[in-house]
Amino acid sequence: MNVRFRHRVEYAIVQAFRGMVRIAPRRVSLAVGSALGALFHRLHASRREVGADNLRATFPEMTEPERRKILNATFRQIGRHVIDFLNFDAMSREQMMPLIDMEGGEHVERARAEGRGVMYFAGHYGSWELQIIVHALHYSPITMIARKLDNPLLERLIEQIRTRVGTRVLPRQGATRGLLRSLREGESVGMMIDQHISDRSAIRIDFLGRPAATTTAIASFALRFDAPIIPVFALPKADGRYRMVYEPPIEPPDDDDPDPIRTCTRRCTERLEARIRAEPHLWLWMHRRWR
Repeated sequence: MNVRFRHRVEYAIVQAFRGMVRIAPRRVSLAVGSALGALFHRLHASRREVGADNLRATFPEMTEPERRKILNATFRQIGRHVIDFLNFDAMSREQMMPLIDMEGGEHVERARAEGRGVMYFAGHYGSWELQIIVHALHYSPITMIARKLDNPLLERLIEQIRTRVGTRVLPRQGATRGLLRSLREGESVGMMIDQHISDRSAIRIDFLGRPAATTTAIASFALRFDAPIIPVFALPKADGRYRMVYEPPIEPPDDDDPDPIRTCTRRCTERLEARIRAEPHLWLWMHRRWR
């Protein structure tokens, strides 16, 4: 299929579902999302194989049926996540916030009271797009780095949804200047730390038992501006609601640490890894994280 035509088809499908969530009850749309995830799991052999390989390497002690169950649940969760991202775009703040249980807000309040910029990090875990919206509405918008999608039509749509609540999105290439300005002005910055990084600034950190090329950006900026680093996760609940969890800030490296950037990056990675091991079906196993 011609790439440009495929992009238009993908965009039309997403817009159709965007229309559906505006008329269907949310529980129905979430069931549709789960079914779509299961269908994608069945049809997309290459992604299924990547996920199976990643789970096999991470959980060798599990049986094959146990790993298959996790992977199937992962695809279903991704389907629900995408649909609920569209659901939340159609909601007002008054409709949205009762669906969220906020936890750990004291860490955010304490960090903001210091008057400096705050850095937040997450991974492709739980409902990562929703936490951007919820944080902006409950606290204040953030400046975030995001990798552009291959489909420019979908990229434009997702950016519109993100920026509707005031979030400022910077492409990975050339993001440094924008992040520096945000932190100098005491604003909040957010980024994902679990994508493969191919540029020279990446370092290899143990992640889920294997070395993975990892961004040092969050550690570098936090140490430069003495900014607290707070992990944040939006975790789906069985009743269709969410826990928005802010964890205690990452402990800064000691003053005499010979490699503070590595230490800080490792501590961030360990927080995410602990979450993944606790609820593995919430992570994006079909991403080629180790290369």
